[in-house]
Amino acid sequence: MTASFRTDGEGYLIDPLDWTEDIARALAEREGIRLTDEHWEVIRFMRAYWEEHRIAPDARFVIRHLKETRGAARDRLFELFPYGYVQQACKIAGMMRPRAWSTG
Repeated sequence: MTASFRTDGEGYLIDPLDWTEDIARALAEREGIRLTDEHWEVIRFMRAYWEEHRIAPDARFVIRHLKETRGAARDRLFELFPYGYVQQACKIAGMMRPRAWSTG
């Protein structure tokens, strides 16, 4: 069964509350990404941060999380999401497109 959801013209969810893991899989497929456990760890961290703060976490928080949990280097986030944190990670995690952004 394919997840049904509404996105804006750039493919970001219109309402982050609509997000589900099935939607994340569909969005990842659109981006050409096969989600691994490491991708899911990033996505779940981002969702938990969003649930608490109602904003997407800055990339530096996600990089710090990867370093603390996986011992990953700074570039690992960009290896997981090669077209960028905002373009892919935020989109797959169900964040609305940020207006202005520091990519960490």
